[in-house]
Amino acid sequence: MHRKAYVTDLDGTLLNSEQKLSAYTIQVITEAMEQGMIISFATARGFISADSVVADIPWRYPVILYNGALIYDSVARRVIDGYWLDPAISGEIITLGRAYGITPFHFLLDAAGNERVLYEAPTRTGDVEFYNSRKNDVRFREVEMLECPAGHRTVVMTFIGRMEELEPLHQKVLERFGAEVHIHFMRDIYIEEHYFLEFSHPNANKSQGLKLWAQHMGLLATEIVVFGDHLNDLGLFAAAGTSVAVENAQEELKAVAHLITASNNDDGVAVFLAETMNKGAITG
Repeated sequence: MHRKAYVTDLDGTLLNSEQKLSAYTIQVITEAMEQGMIISFATARGFISADSVVADIPWRYPVILYNGALIYDSVARRVIDGYWLDPAISGEIITLGRAYGITPFHFLLDAAGNERVLYEAPTRTGDVEFYNSRKNDVRFREVEMLECPAGHRTVVMTFIGRMEELEPLHQKVLERFGAEVHIHFMRDIYIEEHYFLEFSHPNANKSQGLKLWAQHMGLLATEIVVFGDHLNDLGLFAAAGTSVAVENAQEELKAVAHLITASNNDDGVAVFLAETMNKGAITG
């Protein structure tokens, strides 16, 4: 019998506007997995960051991190698979950014497979706000001069700033590397009037990440139901068999969704899963 799996985005989808899980959502997802449902998440966050907001749910299955760059075993707490940006390209992007007066938060795995975030002392508004929201995050390491360390694997390089600050770098990297990098350029939902410009491996996106996750789970894409709210979930929607947008999702995403559920502040994902459980459609 074919199984059905459910994969949800976190920020703006499973999490409410305060970046928290409601008691109802925790209860529904916990009970659903106890009844045999396969439920996971796909997020732009790393595991430590994601765990800080969803640890109240006893996740059982691998999760998709860094917008699809990493497949992670949330039980054994180890990297299963992923896509890494070439170190030479990483170094050149740092140099290009520096020419525009900006440096990234450099998300990597060290030689032991531990998550690390290297950065220079934050002074710009977006960098300061981003760092302050993660002050107790053990991944973060301030360095005097950012570079790509030997033996480390680049997961993603994140530049934060206003549109007019980031667009010149966006164009320069696009001209220099083209299809050699995946470029993710989106408005941040927490820092006012700021954007994230991210560079990663060409396959480090939610579409390829979901396909890689499905391979490790022994599933077909048609057996996966996904939930999202933002344009960075378009790839997730394209790769899955069924796509569900929360009511608060961007209109472009809602336009391509198969179904619409309640908003993130009204427990839309949990409501959908609860209805699925009540219908007895757990294994598909």
